[in-house]
Amino acid sequence: MLKEKVSIIILTWNGLDYTKKCLDSLYPTVKEIDNVEVVVVDNGSSDGTLEYLRNISWIKLIENEQNMGFVRGNNVAIDRIAEGDIVLLNNDIIIEQNDWITQMQLTAYEEEEIGIVGCRLINEKGEFLHAGTYIYPETYWGQQIGGNQRDIGQYCRTREVEGVVFACAYIKRCVIDKIGGLNEAFFSYFEDTDYCMAARKAGFKVVCAGNVTLIHYQNVSTDINNVDFSDMFLKSQKIFKKLWDKDLKERYKTQMAWQSIVNFPSGYAVSAKNLMLALDELNVDIRYKYVYGKGTPFPVEEPKTSDNYRVNVIHGRKFVKNCPQVVYGQGDVFYKNNGKYKIGFTMLETTGIPKEWVRQCNMMDEVWVPSSFNVRTFRDSGVKVPIYTIPLGVDINYYNPQIKSYKKHNKYTFLSVFEWGERKAPEVLLRAYSRAFSNKDDVVLLCKVINNDPSINVEEEVRKLNLPTDGPEIIFLHNTKFADYEMATLYRSADCFVIPTRGEGWGMPILEAMACGLPTIATNWSAHKDFYNETNGYPIELNGLIDAKAKCPYYTGFQWADPSEEHLMHQMRYVFEHQDEAAEKGRKAAEEVQSKWTWENAAKKIIDRLNAI
Repeated sequence: MLKEKVSIIILTWNGLDYTKKCLDSLYPTVKEIDNVEVVVVDNGSSDGTLEYLRNISWIKLIENEQNMGFVRGNNVAIDRIAEGDIVLLNNDIIIEQNDWITQMQLTAYEEEEIGIVGCRLINEKGEFLHAGTYIYPETYWGQQIGGNQRDIGQYCRTREVEGVVFACAYIKRCVIDKIGGLNEAFFSYFEDTDYCMAARKAGFKVVCAGNVTLIHYQNVSTDINNVDFSDMFLKSQKIFKKLWDKDLKERYKTQMAWQSIVNFPSGYAVSAKNLMLALDELNVDIRYKYVYGKGTPFPVEEPKTSDNYRVNVIHGRKFVKNCPQVVYGQGDVFYKNNGKYKIGFTMLETTGIPKEWVRQCNMMDEVWVPSSFNVRTFRDSGVKVPIYTIPLGVDINYYNPQIKSYKKHNKYTFLSVFEWGERKAPEVLLRAYSRAFSNKDDVVLLCKVINNDPSINVEEEVRKLNLPTDGPEIIFLHNTKFADYEMATLYRSADCFVIPTRGEGWGMPILEAMACGLPTIATNWSAHKDFYNETNGYPIELNGLIDAKAKCPYYTGFQWADPSEEHLMHQMRYVFEHQDEAAEKGRKAAEEVQSKWTWENAAKKIIDRLNAI
């Protein structure tokens, strides 16, 4: 039973086969739920659609003699519905979730300010299409969030968004009473973005309900009726720009310049991209430029374009110097900062930083580091300028316990994700695992290994460890590439994450694993201790600190952790023998990460610093 009356409006203009599928899938909703009606508006169909609709008893049919367009066609129905909420639904939508309308209404009334609710949309192939929309004044080309990705369960929470496509949109009566129906300046296209922006300007929130997923075929009427998409789109775009140009440009409240790297699969690049996007969503005008220095951190020029539309828009903006400027990379590239107010943002995983880093840090107005561990090590090394903690985060739209698992077996799976090298202590992990378990234990260790050093042969390095040939199962994913958004499925396909790291500047894989709900075993030292401890994980004790004998010469004289192989064995065995307890700890860790350690929270801390400056 719906608490509020709902009228579902479906517009048809030929496309009979799709209309049949849509109404067949919708019928269970109408049959099982009271207080809902279906109004079908036909826009002059000539393919038998009208004859079909006239024979359906459970719909109210409005017959237009000609195609009035999406906007006027829907408004005909909206104007005749005197009370209750409205749901606009395309006739190329397929419904496989019978409680979809109930869930959308519940979402709509979670807060008084919510006015419009959209939902997750996938296509008939199971590809992810939509979790909200956004539009930039640089392009005036609306984009769907998450489009053309594999559906892994992403965007499963309810989120406020700039807009939603009106293939499915729940509009509360209070919105219609305040701003009326769709804007008839548009025939089709841009009307949904226009309406969402008008609703937001009137004080309403637009949200996307992550617990509702519908199937959308997309652009069926345009294709079936041989409509000139380009001509209609460009006309609507021109109208939209005239209406909203000033508002879109004025949404930015603060400006900052950002030098880093975003188009390479490296730690700095991934976090830089997420920080910039989070700042952009919070109305910070980001100006980006690629930075590289004397061999570090990025000796080759990055690709000029990204596979991320929003990054390309940001990259296309004119770089400016008359605002706070961040150089985000290793500390010996800070000299590239030429901003009005200079900020260096970096990290390191040892007990100190190189003298050249110290010198360049002290050329800045202030320095940002992601953890309290780095505040101590930078200050102890001689950095005199103010140091502020700006944590990194995780994208909880992709890293959460609702993401799909692709586990195909019943073995308890330990997962480790690392770049092969001394810092990640792979030999400690492999020896401890091989000693803690035998081939009689129902376990497997899955190692996703990155190795970009041609001088290292991972297979040979493993062979040198002389692991027992009849030991427990180990699987290596060596330089196996995953799309950024698909990494969470790897975590969700495991039961426990483990990494005996010798030191972290932040510890992104640890945080990502925790966000996905995995019990996590990691060394009890360095930056990740800001978010990782014995209440939300299974820390590995230390034998002490040892010299950081890494490849980089500027590590000379610094120390990092020596994780206890014996205690790692104990922790892995304990988790395996107490799986329910471990799973519960992982669940609580995920809740903690979702509330405290997101990119949005990190971006808010940056904005606080910008406001203070």
